[in-house]
Amino acid sequence: MDPAEPASTNRPCFFLSHARTTGWGPAAGHADHWVRVLFTDLCEHIRALTDLPRGAQAGYMDLETRSGGGWSDRSGENLAQCPVFVPLLSPRYFSSEVCGREWFAFNERVLQAQAVGSGAPPAIVPVLWAPVDHTILPDSVKPVPIDPALRGGRYAADGIYGLIKLSRLRDEYEEVVLHLAERIVRVAQAFPPPGRPRRYEDTPSAFKPRGSARRRIHLTVAAPTLRTLPEHRDTSPYGDDARDWNPYHSESAQSLPALAGELIRSLDYQISVSSFDAEGTDGPGDKGAAGKAPSHPCILLVDRWALTDEVRRRRLKALDADALPWVSAMVPWSRADPQCDGEEGRRLAADLERTLPLILDRGRRADCRLAVDGVPTLKAFTDALPAVVAHATRQYLKHAEAHPPVGPSIRRPRLLGPAHPSLPAGGSDHGGEET
Repeated sequence: MDPAEPASTNRPCFFLSHARTTGWGPAAGHADHWVRVLFTDLCEHIRALTDLPRGAQAGYMDLETRSGGGWSDRSGENLAQCPVFVPLLSPRYFSSEVCGREWFAFNERVLQAQAVGSGAPPAIVPVLWAPVDHTILPDSVKPVPIDPALRGGRYAADGIYGLIKLSRLRDEYEEVVLHLAERIVRVAQAFPPPGRPRRYEDTPSAFKPRGSARRRIHLTVAAPTLRTLPEHRDTSPYGDDARDWNPYHSESAQSLPALAGELIRSLDYQISVSSFDAEGTDGPGDKGAAGKAPSHPCILLVDRWALTDEVRRRRLKALDADALPWVSAMVPWSRADPQCDGEEGRRLAADLERTLPLILDRGRRADCRLAVDGVPTLKAFTDALPAVVAHATRQYLKHAEAHPPVGPSIRRPRLLGPAHPSLPAGGSDHGGEET
């Protein structure tokens, strides 16, 4: 590592995320004593490996005591600034609401860095604090592997806590902690750019509630392709498939459906993605082979330029006319795109209001106004998406599971995604994509 890197930024190298232990009895004030020992040891190694100035913090750990949940302003700032996130994995960690929100807040920075083309910095360095059954890890955590160099041995079997508590394992503890410190220093070179601090209340958890079933959501993209664009429309945001749509191409090198999929997956959901054009080859009355509504919440990503195709516009209008409560929408609309602010852009905005009046009105009443009125930037999109996911999920749990819809007596538009859990994502034969 360039030793000047931590000094030039003048901020801690890492954020230590841990599940607090509620102490009792004589040791109540020292419940997290061993976590503090690990933190101190990591900081000492990092100071020895870098040229941090005297008095500068090598790491950050929230030591404030609060009666309620949440994090302090200082913790929020460090989540947005620290180059490396170090979660102490344990069974307790994944049941902690605070830890789940810390993970999401930091991972959002990583995903945004990937989207703008700055590579894929491995900025999350998980530490095994206590043994964890890997079969029950949240889906949002599984893509982040434990350091291969530390697999096997007593660390893998007992975690840091097991090593630190037994004096005869002191040498192995020291070896593991030094290795972790060296990795933190290396990773800090490719850290994700600093972000804006997140408010605890506005940050979702990356871990689903304990005991809840596996959560699924379907994303449908209603956007033109290079083959279906009007001749005068700028081709930069489009590709061969609707799922290639990238309205924020001046900010991001990644398609919007791909980024949205990563963000939703980081909320511990399984996600499937499909093109609206590929759903229901028999027109807006098609519901798929099973003839049933989708078995999970749905989000429609809609480009206003999709309305320039009359067939697609009619299908969207038919969808809106009978949209179930758990179908939500987002309308990305880049303010950096000059064609979006012109006369045709305003006409298309009015056309969308006439095409999807029910879905758009539901979004506004659900406090998701920005999502349906036009999301102007990539950051605004990533901020709004968790709220839309949460709203669609609440509506599904309220209406679909408690009150299953009665089979229709007339043909209705098939709604976004697989018609039955046994079918592949996207329907019977048109190939929605599980991501």
